[in-house]
Amino acid sequence: MRSLIQSVAFTFSLALVASPLLAEPATDFTLKAADGSNYRLAEQRGDLVLVNFWASWCGPCRQEMPELDKLAADFADLGVQVVGINVEQETADAEQFLKASPVSFPILWDGGNSTAKAYAVSGMPTTVIVDRNGEIRYRHAGYEAGDEQQYREQLKKLVRE
Repeated sequence: MRSLIQSVAFTFSLALVASPLLAEPATDFTLKAADGSNYRLAEQRGDLVLVNFWASWCGPCRQEMPELDKLAADFADLGVQVVGINVEQETADAEQFLKASPVSFPILWDGGNSTAKAYAVSGMPTTVIVDRNGEIRYRHAGYEAGDEQQYREQLKKLVRE
């Protein structure tokens, strides 16, 4: 019985070590933004950055975009940036979607998927939250209505650090 308790305690301690708050370095990237400027992640140090990988053909991505826009507005004065990285090789469908559903945050183009690969994106949407030191603190795969509340809580926690 004692070894079972020790085993459970050890497993629990491993779970704590593997918590979402454990930082891993965010791979730097420079991508062209929809407005023609370049966006480099390393230049954002000091801010929190929510990075959302998306595609116009992805239903959950389309559903999430207005929620991300609200989040960007709500946290803008707290040193939080939201950026959307579109992973489609051709931008026409994404541009058409954004005309119909504009957002205030930067949209970046990753047509070659080099950044998506560097972040091990395996499904749409994928969201990562990068802290002020350039470390990934949270990773989310997929989206269901209400997930933005998790993003809010995680950002609030990081803002207070």
